[in-house]
Amino acid sequence: MTLVLLKLLLAPGLVVASTLAGRRWGPRVAGVLVALPIVAGPILLFTYLDHGARFAAAAASSSLLGLATLALFAATFARLSLRLGWAASLGASWIVCIAADLAFSMVRVPPLVGLCVAVAVTYAAALTLPATSQAPAPDRPGWPWWDLPGRAVATAVLVLGVTGASAALGPELTGVFAPFPIATSVVVGFVLAQSGSDAAIATLRGVLLGLTGFALFCFLLAVLIEPAGGPAAFCIATTTALVTPVLQRRLVSDTGGYLAGRLR
Repeated sequence: MTLVLLKLLLAPGLVVASTLAGRRWGPRVAGVLVALPIVAGPILLFTYLDHGARFAAAAASSSLLGLATLALFAATFARLSLRLGWAASLGASWIVCIAADLAFSMVRVPPLVGLCVAVAVTYAAALTLPATSQAPAPDRPGWPWWDLPGRAVATAVLVLGVTGASAALGPELTGVFAPFPIATSVVVGFVLAQSGSDAAIATLRGVLLGLTGFALFCFLLAVLIEPAGGPAAFCIATTTALVTPVLQRRLVSDTGGYLAGRLR
């Protein structure tokens, strides 16, 4: 019952919060927030509680390869959004993601290798995102009353479907499917339908930025959960996932300011 409540509250709550943040601070911030391990985290936590540290460590290690498929989802959706509507873009991107997940589920690599793969694929995906207009999106006079409830319900349905399907799987499939782009799909699908491809691509840039923290979350669980224990591993991994996007943003800002000064 606790897991069901977490599924029905955490991920939809994240989608609603990221949507409101995007309306206030822009789609990129929404993307960073929606990349937090709010779905994969509870899946891995209950995997640890139900099956023990060794099973959870293997699932967390496999999740790193699942993050690579999430990056592929982002790159595919961004390209397709230029020509297709939200439904076709989501459907085709899910096919790519699931096919990659199934392929990765047959591969076992050490956590450090998985981390390098996840970061490298994420970086490559970010480089392939189409350029977007720098002009701000026009202000909307208002949002329909059903917008936020619709996003929350769509997220809950996807969470129950994906996690229910993976319940009987082994650690490899459980791991690679844990980062399946549930919240990301809902957010970018609504953004594409309501605000166009430029806003959707900007959101996906934020998602790819946030995936570094997600990858470190999975890596730290994989290497710490057996020697340090579940509570300590989850605390360290969660703190790292929350702090990493802030540090990344600060580093990018400081580096940009330094380069600007050097070029004057």
